[in-house]
Formats: sequence, C-alpha cells, structure tokens
Amino acid sequence: MADTGGNGGGEAPRQEPRPPRGGDRGGRPPVKRPRERGGGILMGRPFGVPVYVAPSWFLVAALITWVFGGQLDRVLPDLGTARYVIALFFAVAFYASVLVHELAHTVAALRFRLPVRRIQLQFFGGVSEIEKESETPGREFVLAFVGPLLSLVLAGVFYVALLGVEARTIPGVLLVGLMLSNLIVAAFNLLPGLPLDGGRMLRAVIWKLSGDPMTGTVAAAWTGRALAVAVLIGLPLATHAGGLGDQEVGGLGSVTDALLAAILAAIIWTGAGNSLRMARLRARLPELSARALTRRAVPVSAETPLSEGLRRANESGARALVVVDGQGTPTGVVRETGIVSVPDHRRPWVAAGTLAQDLTDDLRISAELAGEELLDHLRAAPATEYLVVEETGEVYGVLSTADVERAFVAAMGKQHAHG
Repeated sequence: MADTGGNGGGEAPRQEPRPPRGGDRGGRPPVKRPRERGGGILMGRPFGVPVYVAPSWFLVAALITWVFGGQLDRVLPDLGTARYVIALFFAVAFYASVLVHELAHTVAALRFRLPVRRIQLQFFGGVSEIEKESETPGREFVLAFVGPLLSLVLAGVFYVALLGVEARTIPGVLLVGLMLSNLIVAAFNLLPGLPLDGGRMLRAVIWKLSGDPMTGTVAAAWTGRALAVAVLIGLPLATHAGGLGDQEVGGLGSVTDALLAAILAAIIWTGAGNSLRMARLRARLPELSARALTRRAVPVSAETPLSEGLRRANESGARALVVVDGQGTPTGVVRETGIVSVPDHRRPWVAAGTLAQDLTDDLRISAELAGEELLDHLRAAPATEYLVVEETGEVYGVLSTADVERAFVAAMGKQHAHG
C-alpha cells in the first residue's frame, strides 16, 4: 500500500504549468480562482494546505479491513466480528501514517517557498501537489527524501512501542502491522525510479553531476519504466516463490498478486511518462518570453478619438494603444475587446481613454520575464493586456494574454509531437 505514481509518498507530481486566464481589470477586483473540484472530502488545512480524502480511499479502506481482519482471526481467533472494527482502525491509522509522510514533503516544500496546492489521500497512498520545481538539486533531494525518512521514523516509533506490549494482543498486532506497513512504504518509495521518491532522489543526483535537470529527469523516468516492468513480472514470481500465492483457495492468491502487480506497474509507468512529458514541456517554457510576444504600441491621449488612434497604429505597424498623460507617462492600456466592441461608424466619436484599463503596478511587467515566471505573474494579476517596460522604465509595448495563451498551446503541441 505504498503511495506511487507520483501519487504517494513521492514528492508530489508537479502541476502542469497552466496558461493565464485573461480578466478585465478595469477598476474591478481580481478574478477569484474557481473552487477546487474533484479533490474529495476536505479533512482539514494543516499548515494552510487543504487535505482531501478521495472516494477511492474508502474502497482501499474496505479492502484493508477485510484482509487485516482475516489475519487477526488467525492470530486472535476469539475476537469474532469485532476483528473488523479493529481492522478498520488499522486502515485509518495506516493512512494517518501516509498523511505524515505527505506532510513531510509539504513542510519541506513550504520551507523552500514552493507552493503546495493540496494533499490528497487516495487509492494507493497519497500525493502532495507541489506547483513548482525545486531550484537546486540539493533541495530536490531533500524534498524527496523527507517522506521516506518520516515513514522510517514512524516504523521506529511503532517498534519501540511494541517492546512494551505482548505481540499476540490487540495493541501488539496493531503495532506490528503499522511498523511493517511504514517500512514497506519507505522501502517502496526509495526505489530509484520516477515518480517515486527514490526516482526524484536519483534525478537530483544526476542533475548535480551533469548540471542539467532534464538529463536527470530522463534517466530517472526511464529507470522508473524499467522498474514498472520489474514489478509487473517480479511481484507475482516473488510471492509465488515465497508460497504466498498458494494460500488462497483455487489459485485466487495468484490472480490477486498478478492484478496488484499490474496496477502498480501501470501507475509507475504512467507516472514516469508524465514526469518526462512535464520536463519536456518545462524545457520549452523559456520560449514564452514577454519580449518576444509583446505587441508594438503607439501612445495616445485619453481624448484621442478611437478612429484616430487606430489610424496612427496602422501607419506605424503597431497593434496596441497606450493612453498617456500630458507628460507622456502611460496611464492605461486600451483593451482589445473594447476596440472590437465599438462599430466602425462610432469610432470617431469614442475617446480612446474610455476603453482603457488603468495601469497598476502589477499590470506593468518587465520585458525580461519569461517561462514560468511570466506565467506566474500573469496568473497572479489576471488581465487582458499588460504594459511591458524595459529595465530603464521605457515602454516596450503591450502584452496580450491571448497571445501568451496561443504561444503556450503551440509549445504544448510541439512537446506532444516529440513524445
């Protein structure tokens, strides 16, 4: 029951960079982010990060209750049906351990100023959704290692507690189960292949040696795919060799082992592929440059008729209008949606300033912004247009959110074309 597929225990699957959503900021409050959907049941917000339990967790909890209850019947046959209540307690305690594992990733991420979208407990463990990449291989290694480390610490705590109780008692059986389950979670997540924690540690090591994060990702992702094949073939063979697969009537144990191996292998393979795909996409993000996407603009006064402003823009080959005051200081950017909404015959009678959104500090961006830094700024300050300025303060032009979104989609198209 380890968390896998970048889903569990691992340093969370990083979230795919999302294009900015344009919004009209002409004197209105910022657009609110939509409420999170599909997260499951909200259980709390430790460290300000929402923790959700996915519906699939209840299926796994029921399975753990049934299996562990059967094991309890062999060790403590006098429990009767109460064994399933105890087994359910074990299932909840196990996932509480998984939550501690994920909180370790979350606390480390927050320590490194990396935003965490949420923690989700789900089918095969948990996931901490960290929205940015680590800046250095050292931080990447620490961020990945703290999860298995906390699982090992928990296993040690349960072992110490076990020393003070009888093994063939209810507390003893629970402590043994929690100790072994945390050891399994730690050991599985330390396997050196993405999307597991061990894969992210391997990525960090190769990144450090090569100086290239992409090289580390490619190596760790393909190691993860090899690991998926090994799990698919090796897990059923290992359980059969150990005699575990023959304990169920009619070979049911062998079928269960094969099904579990197939599910784990599919999760690991898919997670490794997603890690590789995301790395390739991030490698293309620097192409999203404010300087490259900026439209040339012409200055106009607020009283300038829209038709006159557009005539000047056409003559100079510009595609945007910037409203300036008497000293030539920019005060607003004429919205493209506003221009389109005015019929041709009315444009001589509409002042350009009436279609402009006021310039605030967050609507002025540096021409040097690019990649994720550019996307982050646009998401933090939603608008349809931004004034792009040089480091000297000189106006470079106007950046349209629509142009950024088109470039983002094009970059994703190139990434998918290359696998």
